[in-house]
Amino acid sequence: MVILDSVKDIVVKFTKNNLKLAIAESCTGGYISNAITNVSGASKVFERGIICYSNNSKIDLLNVDLGRIDQFGAVSEIVAKQLAYNIRVLSNVDIGIGITGIAGPTGGTAEKPVGLVFIGFSTEKDTIVEKHQFKAERITFKEKVLEKVLSLLQNFSL
Repeated sequence: MVILDSVKDIVVKFTKNNLKLAIAESCTGGYISNAITNVSGASKVFERGIICYSNNSKIDLLNVDLGRIDQFGAVSEIVAKQLAYNIRVLSNVDIGIGITGIAGPTGGTAEKPVGLVFIGFSTEKDTIVEKHQFKAERITFKEKVLEKVLSLLQNFSL
């Protein structure tokens, strides 16, 4: 399985470099964390995964600013950035990932269509956000987000 092999490679690489990561997942509902924890040895690199599906959980667990949610919406670059940064700092890890989007098939708008996702990636050096649009049903959407996250982790260099 390609995904499992990718995760194994990341676990080996991160173990070798003594790197730890944590993930804050909204629209993927634990799918990314599940994929990582399917690999033996993941506990050496995976500190925690938090499912912050509701706005309240984003605020209560990860200190996302309510004003930013009100201004930009939960599915936004700024919220993904706060999720990634805050999960990294709160977990005291090297890499934080924050994911927020609209998996569908309902919930989309003209401004924020179904399939929109923001993936935040935070390190001590910087926090970046990638915006993607996937035209796919719900499970395939999650698979595509997982592929993007794995690509970010595979391409991370010290």
